[in-house]
Amino acid sequence: MPGNFGFIHERIERKVLILFIMRRLPEPVTLDVLADLTMCDDAVSYFDATESIAKLVETKHLRFEDGKYSITALGVRNGETLEKNLPYPIKQRVEASTALIRANHDRDTMIKTKQTKSGENARKVTLSLSDGLGEIVSMELLAVNEKQANDFEKGFRKNAEKIYQTIIEMLLEM
Repeated sequence: MPGNFGFIHERIERKVLILFIMRRLPEPVTLDVLADLTMCDDAVSYFDATESIAKLVETKHLRFEDGKYSITALGVRNGETLEKNLPYPIKQRVEASTALIRANHDRDTMIKTKQTKSGENARKVTLSLSDGLGEIVSMELLAVNEKQANDFEKGFRKNAEKIYQTIIEMLLEM
């Protein structure tokens, strides 16, 4: 589109941008997340992004399953070959915007929760936190019902590091 500011103007450039983005994501993403990441350049609209994503699915560079997009081996191969043509400022924006997604994914993989039935309504909830090398804390709690068990899991996922730190501080208090 003439008159648009930004670096990415051609359909092929948008496709390369999307492949560049997808190669940096640790897991499949929804259309909204992928389109939002693609609009890191002022010249790319939501319509441009969704149209290019659809074409990449058509050509088997991306896969669409369970409401999420992931990159295929073909997409990885072609993306690696073509991404060197992307402008450096765009690469920097993508790296910055995908870094938070990667960090959240890494954190989520280190937090584990599990529920098992214990009696008629009660649930045993296992909560654990890893440091990437091994488990650093694990605990089992008895919840009176499923709602409380879900609340335990939600609270632990939100505050795992803070809970761990508090336990360590309390254990070392003299």
